[in-house]
Amino acid sequence: MQANTTPLVGIVMGSDSDFKIMKKAALQLDEFGIPYEMLVASAHRSPEKALKFSAEAAEKGMRVIIAGAGAAAHLPGVLAAKTTLPVIGVPINATALNGVDALYAIVQMPSGIPVATVGIDGAKNAAILAAEMLALADDSLQQKLVQYKEDMAAGVAQKDAKLQDALREMKEEK
Repeated sequence: MQANTTPLVGIVMGSDSDFKIMKKAALQLDEFGIPYEMLVASAHRSPEKALKFSAEAAEKGMRVIIAGAGAAAHLPGVLAAKTTLPVIGVPINATALNGVDALYAIVQMPSGIPVATVGIDGAKNAAILAAEMLALADDSLQQKLVQYKEDMAAGVAQKDAKLQDALREMKEEK
């Protein structure tokens, strides 16, 4: 997190073992210059901590919560129940079911408690989605996102050019 700035995004994970995935969200937010707060709070083992964080997040200046959880993956829904901030769930591959259990748990929220859901282990996409939400009211961040997508497109063009060169060489070798 950037020093001396109010965190705009809360990154919460159900276990410290989720950090290897959730750090991708932090790194992406760092790239966009978005301050965040990161913590471990379990929906099952420390529900009071999770609920307190969620209930106080908006008062602390946060605008989006990213929540990663595996297995039963109740954390994103529990957080969403105590805030009006958008919550983005990241299903974590943490069981023999390869994260499908977490995906189903997060995506199947009851009516009235929405949780946006990215793919299994999709913490980087969660950060990009959070940035897009924040950019609705931040022209500077919007420009960073435009540049990010232009850079991705340029990278694809470079890869295609290399492929076309390799194909030409292959045909010339015949």
